[in-house]
Amino acid sequence: MRAKAPPPALSSQAPDDEPASSTERITAAITAAIVERRLMPGTKLAEQKLADIFSVSRTLVRQALNQLSRDRLVTLTPARGAFVAEPSVEEARQVFEVRRMLESSLLAQLVERITPAQLAELRQHLKAEAQAIARTDVPGRTRLLADFHRLLARMQGNEVLAQLLGDLLSRSSLISLMYQSDHSAAESHAEHVALVDALEARDKRAVQKLLRDHLGHVETSLRLQPRVADLAQALKS
Repeated sequence: MRAKAPPPALSSQAPDDEPASSTERITAAITAAIVERRLMPGTKLAEQKLADIFSVSRTLVRQALNQLSRDRLVTLTPARGAFVAEPSVEEARQVFEVRRMLESSLLAQLVERITPAQLAELRQHLKAEAQAIARTDVPGRTRLLADFHRLLARMQGNEVLAQLLGDLLSRSSLISLMYQSDHSAAESHAEHVALVDALEARDKRAVQKLLRDHLGHVETSLRLQPRVADLAQALKS
């Protein structure tokens, strides 16, 4: 009897990743719009409108919104839909507390091992910050000021830490929108310059103090006072 031919070999080609990449594209676009202060807290994110904007199915939009909900950038409300999150005062305080812990540990290690090439990259980034501030590019400068901290995390070589910090920075941007930070971009930039100077000098004590001061200035400039809920109190002159 003639032997049966073996079954055709399975293709080694990866399955089509278009749905995944579309979901990532939507997630990245909405995150960037929040970070760059183009989407305000409380903004409704209608599935069909997003599907039309990105030319994708509502299923892919829903997947992106679910991811953003896990990242605490979007709130999903039954029967009402998705909205850009509105962080509470307590959440805002907790985000900055965790940032202080993470970034303090990060810089304590980085100051001992930072390379001349990394310092040059930081100087180039600072130059881009200054240029965005000079031309009053609000979305650009907001993104660059946050990216400074992401860049430091990547230089430390811990991708998990970089990802965690990136999530916190996105939430910090949302908090700044929610509580109307008065901390100027120019002041943040000057503090970034001082941090890089201290890193170059390998002055661990100065690096830690500058970081605490920098995050403290940003946090204290927020109006982290609970909103008045009582009508009589709200209307009191």
